Amino acid sequence: MLRDTAAKSVRGGPATASEAAAAASTPPAIAHLVTPSSPPRRRRPYHRASTGRERRRPTSVPPMLFGAHVSSSGGISRAIDRAHAMGCDAVQVFTQSPRMWRPTLHSAEEVARFRARRVETGIGAVVCHALYLVNLATADRELRAKSVTALEASLDAARTIGAEAVILHVGSHLGAGVAAGLRHTAPALRHLLDHTDEHTWLLLENAAGQGATIGRTTDELARLIDLLDGHPRLGVCLDSCHWWVSGVDVTDPDLLDEAVCEVEARIGLDRVRCLHVNDAAAPLGANRDRHASIGAGLMGRGLGTFLSHPAFQGLPAILETPGPEGQGPDAAELRALRALHRAGLKRRSR
Repeated sequence: MLRDTAAKSVRGGPATASEAAAAASTPPAIAHLVTPSSPPRRRRPYHRASTGRERRRPTSVPPMLFGAHVSSSGGISRAIDRAHAMGCDAVQVFTQSPRMWRPTLHSAEEVARFRARRVETGIGAVVCHALYLVNLATADRELRAKSVTALEASLDAARTIGAEAVILHVGSHLGAGVAAGLRHTAPALRHLLDHTDEHTWLLLENAAGQGATIGRTTDELARLIDLLDGHPRLGVCLDSCHWWVSGVDVTDPDLLDEAVCEVEARIGLDRVRCLHVNDAAAPLGANRDRHASIGAGLMGRGLGTFLSHPAFQGLPAILETPGPEGQGPDAAELRALRALHRAGLKRRSR
């Protein structure tokens, strides 16, 4: 399970000597995130909801696993090499092209190398992201069937490489209404959950709220999980940018506490298996999915509030940012992410 793999991490705690030295070369664009600054005013501590709907996360948790979405070009095992070179504790990959229906067949040699390199490098968590074409909420039966077939392939590939989860966007009801979208999605998910096991879960990602997408609110995700009778291998992935643009100010400790308490009450913290940590290029509540690199968006240092929330400690925290050259996150951005986390924890300890 994802929260259990954090114990394998060697990078989730305080900065090592090598990380401190590397910080000296941090680009100016994010240097202000690595340099300590005056803390904001103190706010009330987080109080857990008392509903008892799901077993709560233990009070003593291992360090977070910091990672990034990386390319699997040249063979899926290369993703582990790239993640290790960046200093990742966790990695997210596509198991096929995200913009094509045809699945990629991974050779037995590539799979064996992926698994071996993961052990050698100490990567603590691996998650896979489903392709962008998927839409389970549509009334279009052909598109829904193609989406199910593609997700079956993603789940099978994830199990083969030993990944802990496949993360998907539910899709859009295309104007038919949320209730109709949920009715279309539930049977498809029920079928797909047969392709999961105790090690590989299916995670629903919260949506940015563009158009008629499903999952823009905790209520929508909770209703879908309820339709699946609280399936034990169905979880969620929370994206900081998506939460922000859907109207949740994750930089405000009090407002974030309220949002987390709603997740605990309606879904259960044990179902939160992964974080996507992205700054936002779009304003709060804009319902536009525009990721920004760490330090280049509207959240700034406030993203440390999200990262340091007690409910999220011990989880994989995955960057999905454009990066300095538009080629995805790099080692400097990962260092900035860790610095934000440390600063956030320090503020909460005061």
